[in-house]
Amino acid sequence: MSKSIAIFSCKKIRDVNCIACIKCFKAFSDRAGEFERYLDEDDVEIVAMSHCGDCPGLLIPRTVLLLENLRAQGREVDTIHFGTCLVKATETAACPINLEKMKNILETKFNKKVVIGTHNY
Repeated sequence: MSKSIAIFSCKKIRDVNCIACIKCFKAFSDRAGEFERYLDEDDVEIVAMSHCGDCPGLLIPRTVLLLENLRAQGREVDTIHFGTCLVKATETAACPINLEKMKNILETKFNKKVVIGTHNY
């Protein structure tokens, strides 16, 4: 059974420090970092990529829109990854998003697995 992944990035960091999320796509392809969990799985794909909605964050309504748009295209998402840029934004740039709290909300509200992070470079 195939698995599908969506990634949320930091709107302020995306395309500033990491052009076109190249690092996330490379890590996924290499099954590196948090994508290592899919090492033995061939039928996994990234089906969506979006940003957080900007500070102070609109992650919940963006998730609703993302899931609605996927369903309209006959697609689903099994796992949501918070990009490493979101992790770094909360650690070094005073980003107000509480990733653990958002993880719990998304897992409860949308019944999706959420992983904090994508890669380690």
